[in-house]
Amino acid sequence: MIWLSDNNAVDLMPLKKTYEIAGKKLSFETGKIGLFANGAVNMSDENGNMLFTTVGIKEVGLNLQAGFFPLVVDYVEKYYATGKIGGNRFMKREARPSDAATLTSRMIDRPIRPMFPKGIINDTQVICSVFSNDNNSEQGSWGITSASLGLLMAGAPFEGPVAGVKIVLNQDDSYTFDPSFEEEKSAKLHLVVAGTLDAITMVEAGANEVTNEQMLKALSYAHGLVKELCNAQLDFVVDYEKQFGAITKIEATLNNPDVSLYEKVQAFLTEEKLETLYNTGKKDFQLALDRLDQETEEYLLAEWDYTEEDDTSGVGAMVYKRVKEIMRKNVLESERRLDGRAPNEVRKIKWETGLLPRTHGSALFQRGMTQVLNVCTLWGPEDKMIVDGMYTETEKRYIHHYNFPPYSVGEVRMMRGVGRREVGHGRLAERALEPVLPSEQEFPYMIRTVSEVTTCNGSSSMASVCGSTMSLMNAGVPIKRPVSAVAMGMIYDEASGDYKILSDIQAQEDFLWDMDFKVARTSEGITAMQLDVKIKGLKMEVFEQAFAQGEEASAYILWEMLKVQAEINSELSPYAPLVMFIQIPEAKIRDIIGKGGENIQRLEKEYGVKLSIADDGSTSVTAATQEMGKKALEDIKEKLWTPDVGYIGKWKIVKIIEWVGAIVEFKGQSGMIHISKLSNERVTNVEDVVKVDDTVDFEIIQVDLMKGRIGLKKI
Repeated sequence: MIWLSDNNAVDLMPLKKTYEIAGKKLSFETGKIGLFANGAVNMSDENGNMLFTTVGIKEVGLNLQAGFFPLVVDYVEKYYATGKIGGNRFMKREARPSDAATLTSRMIDRPIRPMFPKGIINDTQVICSVFSNDNNSEQGSWGITSASLGLLMAGAPFEGPVAGVKIVLNQDDSYTFDPSFEEEKSAKLHLVVAGTLDAITMVEAGANEVTNEQMLKALSYAHGLVKELCNAQLDFVVDYEKQFGAITKIEATLNNPDVSLYEKVQAFLTEEKLETLYNTGKKDFQLALDRLDQETEEYLLAEWDYTEEDDTSGVGAMVYKRVKEIMRKNVLESERRLDGRAPNEVRKIKWETGLLPRTHGSALFQRGMTQVLNVCTLWGPEDKMIVDGMYTETEKRYIHHYNFPPYSVGEVRMMRGVGRREVGHGRLAERALEPVLPSEQEFPYMIRTVSEVTTCNGSSSMASVCGSTMSLMNAGVPIKRPVSAVAMGMIYDEASGDYKILSDIQAQEDFLWDMDFKVARTSEGITAMQLDVKIKGLKMEVFEQAFAQGEEASAYILWEMLKVQAEINSELSPYAPLVMFIQIPEAKIRDIIGKGGENIQRLEKEYGVKLSIADDGSTSVTAATQEMGKKALEDIKEKLWTPDVGYIGKWKIVKIIEWVGAIVEFKGQSGMIHISKLSNERVTNVEDVVKVDDTVDFEIIQVDLMKGRIGLKKI
């Protein structure tokens, strides 16, 4: 709204429209706040949720040599949105984005970015700010829809509309759109789907072992809602132009290579010349590609009116385009992949478990060149991770972290913490394993798995899922079923409708795909999925084949996994902590605590344990090692031991009472043995039979706990 000024801005009448989607009323509003932004939209519902999204696009001062699209998407959580003052005692301002906000930013970016023209270099920024939230649901999928609407109103060179929806599949096979946190807890499928009027372009899914058919039906349902939101955007834009005037289109500034020479590059780079790229390793492939760049440039300089003063920066892009053209052709026409594999063939797999002797569980997964070392660490329930952000604090007892060091791809660069990619891959693997983890009652441990990508030649995120499964089994975590995972690609010819789905994509093939499809599953069904599509009009039958081929590849990987670690280890590592639950009778709680807590302090100091006793006597004991944990538990059980008539044990003589008998102690209890019970024969002197510090077998013959008396006889 470039015509706005201080003189007329306060008189501006906002535009607000409400649309009913799957029984929920969602509103778009503009012209109220964010007046300097190229596009600004406030999306809200009837429950007090509001997401304010702005779009900014630069038209001057651009980096004309940029080799990538400088799009930045930020999803910003505000503490005040939920009526919370967050932070810590010393810092109350929102600081770095939470992992959830980082993942949401990435999720919004993925379906928006491909809708811009190739080679665009206009700096573009999308900021989605949560202004109000009922603390009952999250608004990440709203960011996709509101970003799209903001871009349309800004006149951006954007092939929208795009919309995003979040649904869950309930236990009764019904669907809920825009679910609450409570509805998500009981669902068997959580699904975020983005798309256009024509096709699904992005999917994020977590599932409790759903079938291919259930996933396909859910995708179809979600896409119906996506279409409704896309049409709502188009309707809103019509009224926007009626109220505020025609949208001024922003001209895209492009940095594409000079394609006038492409025919010459095509003629020079024959299919025979490109044979050097086939059946090579990752480094050899790159070296061969670099040689082709150099040879092509030399050819243009020698044969055509092309001088060294001319810009040669586009030659590499044209070579890249030609390589992609031939490789796609070979896959579509003869099913010929770079490394000679069939379209549905997975690279060779190698496994090793338990290779790190002092960790609680470890596994090395290698598929072709891609290697992931996964390490499982266990600790007590008191060490659960507290998730603190805009919403009410929650706890996590399972976390997965993914690390991608520079040496994994043969690079040398500074390490400055993890980026969005690492956070995203870690969460994908975490989501894949969550449905098969034991309950806290079954296995009361905090669990952390870490995937160290030691060599990467494609599909490291799926390798981290496989590695996590094996290190959990190696650590003795009683998962319900092992999970395997694979990355799929697809090459699609829009003219003919021909397509080929490729299993287990390697790095050299990564630039060929029109669909990137990652799926994790057990033998019973899907646990996680991630999908990105570059093309329009993808038919549902393509998804069906991708699911079927992915299931076949996952089954092969699982078969190879179970050759090495067929069963879950029956015992935890001796270096793993021992976590136990014990129920202490309420009458005994005082005995375990001791006067002024002295007994608990003794246990924690002597055995290196942590004790937590609830009012009802529910007690958790966490020990640093199995050995010390078992000793601490025995100590506690001694305090809890109740004597019964007929019990036989070794009791220590602590005091002699002349002519009367002896006092003995056992498991914190003391008892009396009369002189007449020391032997079957007459005893005149107690010390003729027992002495102080002797340990002797005795049987309990009388118990009077009210008077604190335990009678014994020597056996």
